[in-house]
Amino acid sequence: MSDLPTPDTAALALSARLADRIRAAIAAAGGRLGFDAYMQRALYEPGLGYYANGLRKFGEEGDFTTAPERSPLFARALARQVAQVLSAVPDGEVLEFGPGSGALAAELLAELDTLGCPPRRYLMLELSAELQQRQRAAIARRVPHLAERVAWLAQLPERFSGVVIANEVLDAMPVRRFRVVDGGITELYVTTAGEGMELVNGPPQDELLAARVVSLDLPTGYESEVNFAAEAWVSTLCERLQRGLLLLIDYGYAQAEYYHPQRHTGTLQCHYRQHAHADALLWPGLQDITAHVDFTAMAQAGCAVGATLAGFASQAQFLINCGLPQLLEAIDPADPAYMDLALQARQLLLPQAMGEAFKVLALTRGLHAGDGLIGFASGDRRHRL
Repeated sequence: MSDLPTPDTAALALSARLADRIRAAIAAAGGRLGFDAYMQRALYEPGLGYYANGLRKFGEEGDFTTAPERSPLFARALARQVAQVLSAVPDGEVLEFGPGSGALAAELLAELDTLGCPPRRYLMLELSAELQQRQRAAIARRVPHLAERVAWLAQLPERFSGVVIANEVLDAMPVRRFRVVDGGITELYVTTAGEGMELVNGPPQDELLAARVVSLDLPTGYESEVNFAAEAWVSTLCERLQRGLLLLIDYGYAQAEYYHPQRHTGTLQCHYRQHAHADALLWPGLQDITAHVDFTAMAQAGCAVGATLAGFASQAQFLINCGLPQLLEAIDPADPAYMDLALQARQLLLPQAMGEAFKVLALTRGLHAGDGLIGFASGDRRHRL
């Protein structure tokens, strides 16, 4: 695509190796892969996939910037919600998925320490050795006195109590893509086309997708995604959560908005060097591939295994409830950092920035029903799910 920066020679060579591996998988599968299988390989193929190859992803020099990297105010406000739950869960821990650069972990630990309730352990599930190094460095810089409380996991714990945080995790889980046609449903597949790859339609891989799409009652020609992988992940986490809170923060919608008639081409989007585009087959391994989150489906997945839906709000409302405006007001306007922090707060809160696009979903287990979560004290939208 002409408006995108051109990758360097080494990056293109890495992408070519991954493309060869994907084409081999297509051949082994009989000529086509479900889009979810392609997305899984493009993002997570060992050593080559986008999240596994060691290339820089986060921050202004990467492909996208997450809320914790935009401003320390995000973590400082979030700490109020985490502290509330930890105070109700003896020996509770914090478990963060997809910790990225470590910015959220470092600032959250610092603020929890300031509040007088650092967790017994702060666990990070991270498979990338390169990202683990960056996370260790961030912890060492910001909270060296708490470094001994931090540990890294390679898989989900069997049991957990405390607060689980997944910030911009669900959007990168492989989705299945579909199209409604006269007489039924087709699924999107990836196949080879000469030396490249292309998207084709075919019968659904199973009845699960067809049944879900039929239940949505969408018009002919409608294209979109279903994220069964994310639903299964949420279910598993809720089953293993003994007592505490699962907090899902991501861009997305309630189901009625997700499958709105105006959103008839779906929500899939790719990110490369701060540029967004729609070609998921371009440069596999070099670009992020994401889809918005259907928060209704995530809530249903958690509640189906016994979790309680405890809150759903915009990111802006959640952060306001957690005291972000007061955190900013407490800074002296004469402080050289004040203006930057004020601009960062606008990015986190304004509807046209991150404030409305991002939502926060809370699922709990074993918490007293009367202990309402402070992050949802006002503007709770559970009724929209």
